Amino acid sequence: MNVTEAIRKRKSIRGFKTDPVPAGVIESILQTAANAPSALNSQPWEFTVVSGRVLDKIRSENIENLRSGESGSPEHMTGQWPRDSVFRQRQVALAKQLFSLMGIERQDAEKRQQWVERGFRFFDAPAAIIICTDRVLGEAGPLLDIGAVMQNICLLALEHGLGTCIEDQGIFFPDVIRRHANIDHNKTIVIAIAVGYPDPEYPANRVETHRAALSENTTWCGFR
Repeated sequence: MNVTEAIRKRKSIRGFKTDPVPAGVIESILQTAANAPSALNSQPWEFTVVSGRVLDKIRSENIENLRSGESGSPEHMTGQWPRDSVFRQRQVALAKQLFSLMGIERQDAEKRQQWVERGFRFFDAPAAIIICTDRVLGEAGPLLDIGAVMQNICLLALEHGLGTCIEDQGIFFPDVIRRHANIDHNKTIVIAIAVGYPDPEYPANRVETHRAALSENTTWCGFR
């Protein structure tokens, strides 16, 4: 698989097999992914990989907090999509496709809640990579660099037959993550990546998202 194929094939996986992912495989992915570019070679990313009982405890407490109505306090900047914007339209289109594939009707509050909970359980993936940065770097400074290493992780995972889903629901309650994964308070928890072997039978994995035409978002200057 070349780079172009990997970029085109990569998609968010929301249903995984129960097979564990060997630590050595994830280690290999992270070692290569860390070749990502960063401002002045600052390399502001730090990884915490969770699996097994640790991940199960995080899942359990996430769901407990969610069901109890506890307010989350994510430590990263979250996206805002104005209601009448094309960005919101894309979000809605994805949600409609997912719910259609999963057989979730608009008025079915119970199934909608069950779907939400999957995100807080890292979509039941057998492993997750938590990406952090040092608080001394501020909130927004390292985000571009972290985005680069995050993309590398997702593309490299394909070489090993793995699927990924970049998601923030799993780290919505950072105190849960810190307690079980021993992440110091001088680190900012930025994002999580669910990792595992894709379940080809899981309906949501059949999502095919639309990409805007290059003419919609590219301006050429100085070319004839």
